[in-house]
Amino acid sequence: MVRPLMSGFSRAAAILRALGLASASWVALLVVSEGEAAAQQCSNPLTSTCINSDTLWPHAGPQRFAAVGGTETVAPGQVAFGLMATYLSRPILLNVPTPGVTGTSADGALQVGTQQFAVDNQVNANFLFAYGVTDRLQIDVGAPVTLVQDGAGTSPLTGGRSLRDTAVRDMRFGLAFAIVPRARIDAEAAAEEGGTGKSWALTARMTMTAPIGDNHDFAGERTVVYVPSIAGDYRVWRLFFGGEVGARIRPVTEFAGARVGTQITTALGAGFDVLAKDKLAVLAEARIYPTFPDQRASNIVPARSIAPAEWLVGLRSAPFLAGDMSFYAGGGGPIPLTDDPITVPRFRFLLGVSYAPLGRDTDRDGISDRNDPCPTTPGVRGYERPGCAPVPGESTKGVTP
Repeated sequence: MVRPLMSGFSRAAAILRALGLASASWVALLVVSEGEAAAQQCSNPLTSTCINSDTLWPHAGPQRFAAVGGTETVAPGQVAFGLMATYLSRPILLNVPTPGVTGTSADGALQVGTQQFAVDNQVNANFLFAYGVTDRLQIDVGAPVTLVQDGAGTSPLTGGRSLRDTAVRDMRFGLAFAIVPRARIDAEAAAEEGGTGKSWALTARMTMTAPIGDNHDFAGERTVVYVPSIAGDYRVWRLFFGGEVGARIRPVTEFAGARVGTQITTALGAGFDVLAKDKLAVLAEARIYPTFPDQRASNIVPARSIAPAEWLVGLRSAPFLAGDMSFYAGGGGPIPLTDDPITVPRFRFLLGVSYAPLGRDTDRDGISDRNDPCPTTPGVRGYERPGCAPVPGESTKGVTP
């Protein structure tokens, strides 16, 4: 009786092992198939969606502009966090061949077909974090997500599904190093003092993306993207200017004839403090991303390069915590340098909030402006109001000269 029972157990174990091997083989086959499908998806020039539809990648940490990188870094040992939300309208269009339907583009080239909105409406949120390692070095992380979107996706070409309502986008990791640091004092005081590191500043940045986004929904790249850049700014009285130049280094990805690859990134901005002490500023900026790869040539349209470009105007206010807490609101649209460049929305709106502790100490008395009741007057040790100097006639008992 024992032998048949053992034989039954052996057969059951053999069946379980066979099922386990079959399951493992099926899972491995599924993983390989998914990898091959992703590779085919990214390499197919008609239906590749391995393109990031939102090219505005805001930096974490102290920022005055939306598109131009800042030169200030978070105070040592401090953590910054922020949120930048953006609405895009029709950043990716698709020209679908339709017999009998023709037209001309802005450069006079003949087009055949109708326009479909691969991405129609999109709302993205960038969660931003930064940490001050030293007085000059900052590390940062950006975690963007798509909160809501709609559009045809590749369905006009493939007949498949349209875009999903939400998506995870490629994360960004980076660092910023202040080559010529801005003094950690009030902005107007810095402009008045002038000199190196006060009226102007220069910061180098290095960012890279992690390709974890939902690239089926135009939310991620096919590989890691390397983004070196250098940013500078200059302030005179209440006027301030900023600029950033860099590159986004990536392999070429094609979608319906458009080719996106390595780009030069350039951004310029100018602003004016309407109210003193960072309480209100108006901003204007522009960014242009010339793309290295030529677009596909045909017997109708010759090969050419594209240069996605946008303008933005906005308002910034930092009325709390000595400028550490700031708010931004703005919007903009395309700069028509080339005809219908991919990833340029019809218009864009932005809302942002940021907490970035700068550790400003304008009077250099060892007490940060946000905790100093007299931020422009050097304090005296032992005085009953730390950070302030005694008023003539007040008792100075216990005060250290």
